[in-house]
Amino acid sequence: MDSNKKVLICDDEIYILEAVQYVVNKAGYKSLLARDGEEALTLVRREKPDMMILDLMMPKRDGFSVCKLLKEDKNTKDIYIMILTARGYETDEINGMQCGADEFITKPFSPRKLQQRLYEILGDGLPEK
Repeated sequence: MDSNKKVLICDDEIYILEAVQYVVNKAGYKSLLARDGEEALTLVRREKPDMMILDLMMPKRDGFSVCKLLKEDKNTKDIYIMILTARGYETDEINGMQCGADEFITKPFSPRKLQQRLYEILGDGLPEK
């Protein structure tokens, strides 16, 4: 497993940040944390993560605009963006995909399924049992 791969988790709820960070670290990846959209953009440009788990409703800049900015930039457009949000409206999912998100998951989420998706997305397959 490539432990050099980085996952940026962006959410303004500390409990979600910690829960997702636990799953990411348990899967063997390095986690980066951002509490708002502006901090997420700064971290993306500095750290160049392989994947981003992004909330929609955050202070300073929402997840839609963060996603759109990253997908329009040639230096960050290849980062896999998973939107993880409590907003499960179909319009939110459509808007998220129009902004360039690669995947849309609603809270509450299954830690086991999230870990499996990390392995699938980051190309490591499933771990040995």
